[in-house]
Amino acid sequence: MKTLSVLFIIFSAVQGAAIPSPGPDGKYTLTAEGIRAQVIPLRCRQLNRVDRLWQFIPFGAAITNLFVEGADGVERDIVIGFDDVSEYPAHGLGHYGAVPGRYTNRIGNAQYTMDGVTYYLDKIDGNNTLHSGRNGWGYRTFNVAALSENSITFSIHDASNSSMGMPGDVDGYITYTLSQKTWSVKMEATAPQHKTPLMLTQHTYWNLDAFGNPDTDLIWNHSYYMPFSQRLLEPDPSMLPTGRIISIPAGEINDFWSGPRLLGAGSNDPLWKGNCGSESGCEGYNNCWIVDKPTSQATAPVATLSSAWSGIKVDIYTDQAGMQVYTCYWTGSDLPIKKTQGGPGAATDGFMKPSGCVALEPHDWVDGINHPEWGRKQIYGPGETYTWEATYKFSTL
Repeated sequence: MKTLSVLFIIFSAVQGAAIPSPGPDGKYTLTAEGIRAQVIPLRCRQLNRVDRLWQFIPFGAAITNLFVEGADGVERDIVIGFDDVSEYPAHGLGHYGAVPGRYTNRIGNAQYTMDGVTYYLDKIDGNNTLHSGRNGWGYRTFNVAALSENSITFSIHDASNSSMGMPGDVDGYITYTLSQKTWSVKMEATAPQHKTPLMLTQHTYWNLDAFGNPDTDLIWNHSYYMPFSQRLLEPDPSMLPTGRIISIPAGEINDFWSGPRLLGAGSNDPLWKGNCGSESGCEGYNNCWIVDKPTSQATAPVATLSSAWSGIKVDIYTDQAGMQVYTCYWTGSDLPIKKTQGGPGAATDGFMKPSGCVALEPHDWVDGINHPEWGRKQIYGPGETYTWEATYKFSTL
């Protein structure tokens, strides 16, 4: 008999048990030493300075708040989100802190072929599909399957074709767990009836200054490093992979492998404008790097983001073979920052700006279901389990 997954066992054990309701703000709260967070949806409790708070909500299984201390001992909320949980459905396209699915990122021409049958999807990004269209997981309300002081498990039953062109039911489980200054994420999904595309990610947007920096409210002062990513999926003008895999020379605009580099270091490069989509004139990054991590470096992070101003650093560990880096060029200036962000003397006017954050999205190669020459595993069916893991470890410079 096939061994049941850990997440399925957790879900089964709590079925019928009472799950506490979220707090008055609509958010669930998790705590651990050195970290605190909220998801959609317990109201923030007063905690010791060594603690952190994370908040999460069931809509999109989204993280809404993440507090960590900087080098100066000041606690900062370093993820993008909203104070009012009703704002999340209104801004579903941004997938703020959410889990897009059942297939994240772009699918070319909003179609794919599986076993000789062509499936047509929801066009939401020009001629392409983005994050499975307007009824993808980022737009759905998840169930809270399990909850403890430091962990929460969300579940979703995605009925066949409710993801607009993707056949077969899918059952998914997302577990967020906090430990000392660490956020761990585990996802798994199964398609018990029919083969279907599966590729997930965690779509958190970061600003490690929490918009408190007096000199800038943009992301360009953040340092970024991906030591195992010397290759990139070549994008076309709409940021859809062409199929070519290109090597990145040291010092080139997309080089984050040869050493830590400011995200804004390439802003004077002639390639800066259009680097994340020449069709739209996007400036900065919205690209998918390949993660070629050798087994000899199994314990090393695949990416590191840091800010010299706040002194906050996050090391990212993942089992995924790609990393999408998006520097928020299309973030609208009408989005307010949270009340837990900004502060006296900060450069922000209280609203987000284009390029005011960065999304770091671990997942497999974009549009791999339309590139069989890559040999990626992105179609799953009965008897198979899709899994995804990432760990975010926080420290100070």
